[in-house]
Order: sequence, then structure tokens, then C-alpha cells
Amino acid sequence: MCLGWFAVRLTVFWERMHARFGDAYADSLARDLVLAPLGGRSVVDALAAGVEPGEVWNAVCDAVDVPVEDRH
Repeated sequence: MCLGWFAVRLTVFWERMHARFGDAYADSLARDLVLAPLGGRSVVDALAAGVEPGEVWNAVCDAVDVPVEDRH
């Protein structure tokens, strides 16, 4: 059951990334942007390590100055 919850949350994360940054840039950003709040990991590495997708989303938004009102 936990796996299903995580998969849904992860799907929402990727939907937000692609909607906000576009398909190509979202994927590039996820691979290349290394964030201190994620333990010095990229988005992809942090998600693979089990960091909650909402935490990753907030770290990305903080790093690229996405306004709070645009984070949902």
C-alpha cells in the first residue's frame, strides 16, 4: 500500500516538474541540479534514495525561485 501512495505522489511530482519547466528542461534539471537541502544530491538521486517527492519539489522551487503561490 505504501508503494502505491509513493507512486501516485511521484507521478504528481513529475507532472508538476513538466508543467512548470517543460519536458526537456524538467528532465535536464532533475538530472543536473544538485541541491544542498537534498543532501547534495540531484533530484533524480534524491528520489531514488527515498526522499519524499514533496520535499524534493520544495527544494527545486526554492532553488529556482518559484513563487509560493505557483508551487501547487
